[in-house]
This record gives sequence, C-alpha cells and structure tokens, in this order.
Amino acid sequence: MPEHINLLFVGDIVSDSGISLLDTVLPSIIKKYSSDFVVINGENAHEGMGTNEHIVKHFYSLGAHVVTGGNHSFAKWKIYPYMKTDPKLLRPLNYPKGAHGYGYGIYEVPGRDVKIGVVNLMGRTFMQPLEDPFRAADAVIEKIKAETNLIFIDFHAEATAEKQAFGWYVDGRVSLVAGTHTHVPTNDHRILPKGTGYITDVGMTGAFNSVIGMDKDTAIKRFLLQTPHRYSSANGDNRMCALHAKINIETGKCDHLEPVIYPSFKTSVL
Repeated sequence: MPEHINLLFVGDIVSDSGISLLDTVLPSIIKKYSSDFVVINGENAHEGMGTNEHIVKHFYSLGAHVVTGGNHSFAKWKIYPYMKTDPKLLRPLNYPKGAHGYGYGIYEVPGRDVKIGVVNLMGRTFMQPLEDPFRAADAVIEKIKAETNLIFIDFHAEATAEKQAFGWYVDGRVSLVAGTHTHVPTNDHRILPKGTGYITDVGMTGAFNSVIGMDKDTAIKRFLLQTPHRYSSANGDNRMCALHAKINIETGKCDHLEPVIYPSFKTSVL
C-alpha cells in the first residue's frame, strides 16, 4: 500500500458565524479524517473582510497549520506588521514585490518525515490587476520541488474559466488545486489526468442564511435598487465547507479527493 498524508482544507471562514462553527466541529473533523495537515482560508474571518492576529492564532489553536488569504488579505491594516513575522500566514504570492507577508511556504508535516509546499495565488479576471498567477506558479513550483513534491495551491479567483485553466496548467506538477473566493461549493471535484486533485470552489464556512455570507436583505436591495448599501455579516444556518485529500508521499499525486460539508444541505422534503 502506498503511503499518504491526509490534507484537510477549510474554505473561506466568514465572520463570527464561521469561527463559531469551526470551534465546534473542526477538532472532530480532523479526527474523523485523520488529518495530518490542515489549511484554512481566513481572509474573511474578521467581520466578513480581512483577518487579525488573534483570529489567526485561534485557528492554530484549533489545529490549523497554515492560514491562506485572498483579495481581502490586506483589508485590515492592523494585521500588516504581524504578516511580516508569521510564515504560516499566507497572502497571494502574485501581489507586487514589496507587499507585506508571504505568498508560499514549505512546512514539516507533524509526525511525518515529509514536507509540503503551500502556495496562495489570486486570479486576475474580475479581480485586482495583479501579476500573472500562471507564471508565478511556474517559478514557485520549481523552488518547492527542490525540497518536496507535495504541493497544495489555494487559487483565489472569481472566474470559473480562469480556475479551470489554472488547474489544467499545473496538472501533474502539483498535488492539489482548491479554488476559493466565490463562497459557493462546486460539484466538480476530481483528479485530473496527470494526478492533480482539483475543485473549482470549496465553498465557505459561515452563515448560509445569507448571500455568500452577507445579510441577504441588504444584498437583495443592492440588486433591486442598484444603489450602495453597507454589507453586514449574516447569521444562521451555519455550515462548514472543506476538502479532504489523500496525497501520495512517493509520487506527490492526489489519490483521493472528497468534499466535506457539515451539516450537509437539505435536498428533499420528507
């Protein structure tokens, strides 16, 4: 039998609703899936936009090993000094040179004689005009391969086409690509032909009595009236969206991929 590590990735944590649910269920989910390494996207954890040092350290206390970000990584300026000091807190690698923080890291997997590279990248379609994530991936994959062939990428992007194109672009060169940002879990998890696990969007962890985590009445007014309305975080119907993957230590390929949604969505009325 090939030897694997079990990786758990938790999709965008949104506000206190997401944090509260994580407090309740993450330790048991880690135990259920025998997770060796846990990555959390925390870019929406503080009031629905950005994060802070206290929240990041709280995620570590729950079992996270790395916290990734996205277009809201820099939303709260008080996090900037801390971003310089914590290599386990990532923001998209393809921000311009000089931006605070780290875009990738190579980490020891606790209790296992193996390392894993974690990369945070951001798409450009309908997003900020950052540097090319495809070419950024080329450079960082080469660096990480010098130490390990286990590589996970959180690709934070709006456009489905860009996410899919990126997955095909790195197929066979990384272990897993998990899309984030849209907060809606997609049903296209699969292992690509050359061995890379892929999903277009893992989904969010937070209140689903909402429009992507925000108060639904406010969101409806924005669409009905086409006028500005201040978003506020929603509450109710809290769910965790995550991804469990088995990565082959010898090959670096993904051998198993499974969405984890808790509690699961109701799909019928009995």
